[in-house]
Amino acid sequence: MISLDEARAILIAALTAGSAETVDYSKACGRVLAEPLLAKRTQPPFDASAMDGYAIRSADLAQGPASFELTGESAAGARHYGDLRPGQAIRISTGAPMPNGADQVVMQERAKLDAGQVHLDDTCRPNSNVRKAGIDFEAGKLLLPAGTRLTPDAIGLAVGAGLTELTVHVRPRVGILSTGDELVEPGEATGPDQIINSISKALDGLVRQWGGEPVYLGIARDSPAAVRAKLDAAAGLDLLVTIGGASVGDHDHLRQVFNDAGGQLTFEKIAVKPGKPTWFGALGRLPILGLPGNPVSSLVMARLCLLPVLQRLTGQPPELDFGQARLGADLEENGSRENFVRAIRDPSNGTVAPLGNQDSSALSALSQADCLIRRAADAPAALAGGAVEILPLKTSRYDGWT
Repeated sequence: MISLDEARAILIAALTAGSAETVDYSKACGRVLAEPLLAKRTQPPFDASAMDGYAIRSADLAQGPASFELTGESAAGARHYGDLRPGQAIRISTGAPMPNGADQVVMQERAKLDAGQVHLDDTCRPNSNVRKAGIDFEAGKLLLPAGTRLTPDAIGLAVGAGLTELTVHVRPRVGILSTGDELVEPGEATGPDQIINSISKALDGLVRQWGGEPVYLGIARDSPAAVRAKLDAAAGLDLLVTIGGASVGDHDHLRQVFNDAGGQLTFEKIAVKPGKPTWFGALGRLPILGLPGNPVSSLVMARLCLLPVLQRLTGQPPELDFGQARLGADLEENGSRENFVRAIRDPSNGTVAPLGNQDSSALSALSQADCLIRRAADAPAALAGGAVEILPLKTSRYDGWT
């Protein structure tokens, strides 16, 4: 067996990001930039008012509050043309261009109108309530580096910077293959010794969430011919993820068929709990990540191994969002394998405590968990209140968890 860190390093080194394509901004959310995002325009493109009020020359308030001749208006989308002379004021709205010569905006709450005159109760404050041109960004500025996954905010930034098309990595096509005669598809009748094929559906959601395009290959039944046909159907994919079928039982044919077809095994077990049977290799040009058949083992190892693989394939930095938290309950000493304990956070104090059911088949416990507590191999017992490393499951951030 190799360590989890070794396994992740091998996976990341074995894979590279795919090709790039240019897509309309409306189709780019969730995609990963293949090229740096550079602004095509300056934002704002002119000095603009930060609020509704009156644009003036700040020097006209050098002696304190004063009255001004109201000579026009500058509105958003309809600027005031002409220079502002001493003693004059322009009515201005939020976001409107500043008139030539004006360098201060007095908010309307400090103004009193009287027959074409406006009295402004303010002092000389150059650039007050003025957004200078380029305060957000200037044309040519790097806005986002390559490898950034595009959020709705990032799409808004790109469009505001004058870009309508974005160059992104092609979504990797990830095959998902279940194995076993005991499985039936959702909606099908189950026999007395069968269970519903649920893990593949969870993996489908994770692959989509992490930027891949899942390709479901169905269930490989427990015969070498059935397994071989499914592996043949995966040709041309960027990655194949298999579920179960890799042990040494009489009905587990996946690894034997893989070997007979000329597959090259890179590692066959990881010193981790749950998830020891996780393996990795290649069949020709097709990389294969084998996940365990137990639901929790499979979905925990997806977070630990499949996520960094998809980050790599989509051009993102491959990294996991580990953080720190305080224990809300004692933990026993750990065994010889690194252990990821399903846990839940107490919102009243921010501590994390293990769930009672840690069985590798208990999906109900995993669905309740909002983090995994990482326990090193042979770690001693840990007391409540001590610091532990955690991997959040239901958020990409752990702010406030310490």
